[in-house]
Amino acid sequence: MIGQDVTIGFITLFIAFIILGFYGRYWRKGNLNHVHEWALAGKKLGTTLVFFLIGADLYTAYSFVAIPSGVFAKGALYFFAIPYVMLTFGIALVTVPKLWTLAHQKGYITASDFVKDRFSSKTLAIMIAITGIVAELPYIALQIVGMQAVLTVMLADFANAQVVQEIALLVSFTILAAFTYTSGLRGATLTAIFKDILVWVTVIAVIIAIPVSLGGFDNVFKNVKANYVTLPDALVPAYSTLILGSALALYLYPHAINGVLSAESAKKLRTSTAMLPFYGIGLAILALMGILVYSVPSAMNFLSGFPESSRGILVVPSLILNIMPGWFSGIALLGIFVGGLVPAAIMAMSQANLLTRNIIKEIKPNLPDSSEIRITKIASTVFKFIALGFVFVVPATYAISLQLLGGVLIAQILPAVFFGLYVKSLKKVPLIIGLAVGITSGIYMVEAANDFGPLTSSLFKTTFGPLYIAVIALAINLAISFGGSLVLKKKDQRM
Repeated sequence: MIGQDVTIGFITLFIAFIILGFYGRYWRKGNLNHVHEWALAGKKLGTTLVFFLIGADLYTAYSFVAIPSGVFAKGALYFFAIPYVMLTFGIALVTVPKLWTLAHQKGYITASDFVKDRFSSKTLAIMIAITGIVAELPYIALQIVGMQAVLTVMLADFANAQVVQEIALLVSFTILAAFTYTSGLRGATLTAIFKDILVWVTVIAVIIAIPVSLGGFDNVFKNVKANYVTLPDALVPAYSTLILGSALALYLYPHAINGVLSAESAKKLRTSTAMLPFYGIGLAILALMGILVYSVPSAMNFLSGFPESSRGILVVPSLILNIMPGWFSGIALLGIFVGGLVPAAIMAMSQANLLTRNIIKEIKPNLPDSSEIRITKIASTVFKFIALGFVFVVPATYAISLQLLGGVLIAQILPAVFFGLYVKSLKKVPLIIGLAVGITSGIYMVEAANDFGPLTSSLFKTTFGPLYIAVIALAINLAISFGGSLVLKKKDQRM
């Protein structure tokens, strides 16, 4: 059973987290009855704040749970996450300052706002909005899985642990919904800074403590199995396309765009984006924990008490509890716990923006501003609890697997959003068809790759080897979007 010092540290810092969330309402005051003030913090966040906010957007339970779990179970393939993050920020430097500039000039709040204006198509904008909303749901669910991992290790010796865990999650999300409703992105930004500080302290401390306690890295890695240090030739296509597809997709997620558009200027956005690769260092350390845990007998013994299918998600929390002193474990576990809460808040806000501005307002264009902000706030709350309910009824393993499907879906909006920023020849009809075919083919390939059963893989077998399905579907989408646009251009020239 965990000691009181772990519990006291965890609860004390969680109270501080709650206070910061509600204080956001009064920080950098603005009229929170306007969507751009509530959802984008008035578009006035400077370099440091955007760095922490987008870092919190992107450095999520995917980093704490999915990647260490993948390395623990599968080995070197899951190290694709490190180069993917580096490539992601290069793509972001090319695309997001341009999107910010247009949004600042024309008042865009979502990517769908840009698409509607750029292509004069309500249909395409609504399709982009629906894709974003659906793709975010499993991503929020993954954040909750990360929170569950923390509660699981903390409550391992308690009677009725499952009931206590569900109550704790429900209370946490009720608090999150309350301060998000009242404080908007301001509260999320303050809690993002708090969360990132805790996470960085934890990552640095753990990567020092584990090798020291085990006699150095040479001792830690001397008995590592080959599949953890060498990637088989057969998996090189999978590794490469996972890097490419994930990098192209990440900044298309609505929560990432939400963070981008909250920046005060394009220059400050560029500077903060250029600094974000620092988070890749932390991700690399977390990925290593999927290997380091094998050298910690007490952690492995602890994990053996859980079903094999769920051990991976417990790697990081179990290492912390078995290596670090109790008082520090409480701090570190709280960092991971709120590392799920903060992104979940921003993701739900971005979903609500899309629902209200790009779906409801298309149906009811004369919707008053007061109704728009009220619906947006309520929708944000509803999306949080939909994701929470999803996790309560779906096994954790499936929640992580569904996140892969989210990546397949969101990658399909790339032609309209990122290429739409620069390629003037693109036409709305081929983009609509390309998006529909890309999503349909992507879903089919995901199902086929898993034999129409539980989702455990996002790789599709081809003559080139296994490839990430998002890349295959996107290639089909791009061929239709660009090919169709070229045909229409030539047709217009002949007329």
